[in-house]
Amino acid sequence: MTQGDAELVALAQAGDAAALGVLLAGHEAEMRAVAVSILGYGPDAEDAVQDAMVVALRRIGEVRDPSAAGPWLRAIVRNNSRMTLRGPRAVPVAEPEWFARPADTPTPEEALDRGAMRDWVWHAIGQLSEPDRLVTLLRYFSDASSYEQIAAVCGIPVGTVRSRLSHARRALSDGLRTAASAAHADVTASSESRWREGRDMIATAMGGDFDRVVRDSWWPDAEMVVPGGLRVGRDLAVEGMNCDLAAGVRQRLRNVVSSGDVLLWETDLISPPDDPEHCPPSALWLQVLREGRVRQLTLFHPVPAREIRQPALL
Repeated sequence: MTQGDAELVALAQAGDAAALGVLLAGHEAEMRAVAVSILGYGPDAEDAVQDAMVVALRRIGEVRDPSAAGPWLRAIVRNNSRMTLRGPRAVPVAEPEWFARPADTPTPEEALDRGAMRDWVWHAIGQLSEPDRLVTLLRYFSDASSYEQIAAVCGIPVGTVRSRLSHARRALSDGLRTAASAAHADVTASSESRWREGRDMIATAMGGDFDRVVRDSWWPDAEMVVPGGLRVGRDLAVEGMNCDLAAGVRQRLRNVVSSGDVLLWETDLISPPDDPEHCPPSALWLQVLREGRVRQLTLFHPVPAREIRQPALL
């Protein structure tokens, strides 16, 4: 079915989610066979297949040889499975070099944002429950992407992370299998608005007026969960930011991801020149909203994916 695969890939790259669903359904049995051959029957094998489906959803635009979609999908499953054997890992997106595009290829997130399938993807993520959507955003769109880090951010066991991700991936892949070509709202305007809002708020905070940011965008009873699990109110959150500013720490917004009432900011933390080890290199601000205002913010310092990613088996 090589010619059929080429046609389906072309349609999927043009934004046809249903075509990608047909492509994945046609290769699902082979993908599962690869996972089972490495991991045996069980949840790890199913996770490897479902992860590959989400990776395909995000990276179908990077396929250079549409007629080789089957080997491409099986290679993703194979690498996912082998990385599972090696232990905790970041988002599994490795594939053989002969499928790769040149070095200037956009990142998966950039390709997704630019691709015609972008609106379907964000619509589908938005249909997930808040707990499932939260772990999905962390897993696939943040540096806090390992099961252990997601568990720490969300304050839940690793097993719960696995089950929520499994449910979310199953919902996304089932959505692909039944996808229609109906149009979904363009998310570009919303994404750009969130970026502007984030940049403005960070700039205001760095100017010494974090108190105004909190007053304008947090509920009065909002709480902040700091590393270690301590929960504090708005006043202590402002006090903590002011202490960092007084010490010479600055933050730069690097990534914004949002879906429904879940908003993620990732910032680079810049320590003062005379104290370069004052703070971790980055921070993740997990904001859960209610009617557009923050009801809970969790501050987390992720281990960058490049530090925890296992070597790809190519």
